[in-house]
Amino acid sequence: MRNIDAAAAKQLVHSQAEMAFLDVREHGPYGEGHPLLAVWCPYSRLELMAPSLVPNPKVPLVLIDGGDGIAEKAVMRLEQMGYQDVMVVAGGTKAWLEAGYTLFEGEHVPSKTLGELAERAYHPNTINPETLAEWQRDAHSHLLFDVRPPAEHRKMTIPGACCLPNGELPHRLSAAIPDTSVPIVLTCAGRTRSLIGAISLKFLGIGNPLYSLRNGTQGWAIAGFDLDRGREPGELPLLSSMDLQASRSRAHDFVQAAGIPVIGMDDLFALAADPSRTLYLFDVRSAEEFTAGHVAGATHAPCVQIVQASDRWIGVQRARIVLADDTGLRASLAAYWLRQLGHEAYVLPDADAPLAPEGWQFPKLSRSTQRPLLQRLSVQETAEAVVYGDAILLDLRPSSEHRREHPAGSRWAIRPELKMSLGSWQGCICLIADEEEVASLAAIDLHEMGYEVRLVSGGLPAWKAAGLATETGWPVSTLPAIDFLAFVHDRHDGNLDAARRYLAWETGLVDRLDPQERATFLLR
Repeated sequence: MRNIDAAAAKQLVHSQAEMAFLDVREHGPYGEGHPLLAVWCPYSRLELMAPSLVPNPKVPLVLIDGGDGIAEKAVMRLEQMGYQDVMVVAGGTKAWLEAGYTLFEGEHVPSKTLGELAERAYHPNTINPETLAEWQRDAHSHLLFDVRPPAEHRKMTIPGACCLPNGELPHRLSAAIPDTSVPIVLTCAGRTRSLIGAISLKFLGIGNPLYSLRNGTQGWAIAGFDLDRGREPGELPLLSSMDLQASRSRAHDFVQAAGIPVIGMDDLFALAADPSRTLYLFDVRSAEEFTAGHVAGATHAPCVQIVQASDRWIGVQRARIVLADDTGLRASLAAYWLRQLGHEAYVLPDADAPLAPEGWQFPKLSRSTQRPLLQRLSVQETAEAVVYGDAILLDLRPSSEHRREHPAGSRWAIRPELKMSLGSWQGCICLIADEEEVASLAAIDLHEMGYEVRLVSGGLPAWKAAGLATETGWPVSTLPAIDFLAFVHDRHDGNLDAARRYLAWETGLVDRLDPQERATFLLR
């Protein structure tokens, strides 16, 4: 492990070489403020997330925390997994601020910033909520599409909106929009996805009048209009052979105009065989298409999300990225925007008929690490041990779930704060968890601290089924819920002030960039 100061870390982040910059704090502290290009990889899930975020163990890896020693713990875990060059920003985010650098609130900040830069570069047409409401009231001809994933559409959407995510809309354009003159309005939860969607359609030469709904569902609510909640998204439009050919033609024209490289399977094999570079392979089609068949080793990353939440999948700056698709259109649009974020992106068409040598697998870093074999206790055995004072029960589920309901007498806990959770306790620890993998990671630390650890079989559902007592609420003595992102978290639940703060944050991102951060984005 090497400690480096904030200035050295900043220089590495903005160099021309590959590197990974991971923030190992939990969701709450991370969302309160992190460096622009720091990718969230919390210590509580470190060994689960790091292999996919940083698949090349030779890449220089810089960690940042709150200056509380969590990064040093993370270094040990990462080196045990085979990472060869791990550094820590001395003093964490406090030192980053003291060096004169900015911390950004929220999440997926590079992708959000990209959307704001795209608006400044391409000036897509927008429509305000009042005008759209007037169109709806007067039966003014238009088509309204919610370009977010189905789960977000289901949570809340504009009345009358059809769920057709970015990437899917241009791919299914011929089936979804037979009339080339009707105005098209795109909406999302805020700004950037509808802006990116409208600009993408403009790139493809779509002749319909195109509009982005200003500030999306949040702008609609601020304007005093009601949202639809719980509405199920419809099925994606089915495509005929002519529709598929139209998608291929658009993809061909776009990659030619944008200079995006298109590769075949042999090229993929060659890229995968190069140990000096990091390579990601993403299938950007719908979940149903991916499930039906995909290139061996590909990770599913829908087109709309790989662009607007790229740091969910990509932890290495300036990496190589191959985007697999059937017609190439969804992949080419994703590749264009990822290239604007500084990545080297390629399109791999015909992903629905992958051909590879028998037994070939896309190279990936294994998630395997030395974890203690967790012995199990039944809920009855656990309850008895707690009653007799032989054990305490730690609840490793999300803090929001603990608040909703938890076994009576249990303590909420999270991996980086285990010592604080346990206090002076010296006996057995019984873990209750939704995910056994998360419990096994916490058990690594607990075993190193000298504790005997057990996993409660069946978790809370088994506890309740056995008729054992539960509680609700959040005791004053409980640890802070550091896994909870509080940054305007209720903006979609009727808190209009939070929505206004979020939109002000989003529109202000570009002006907060320093020259090095601005140079990260290729849009001018």
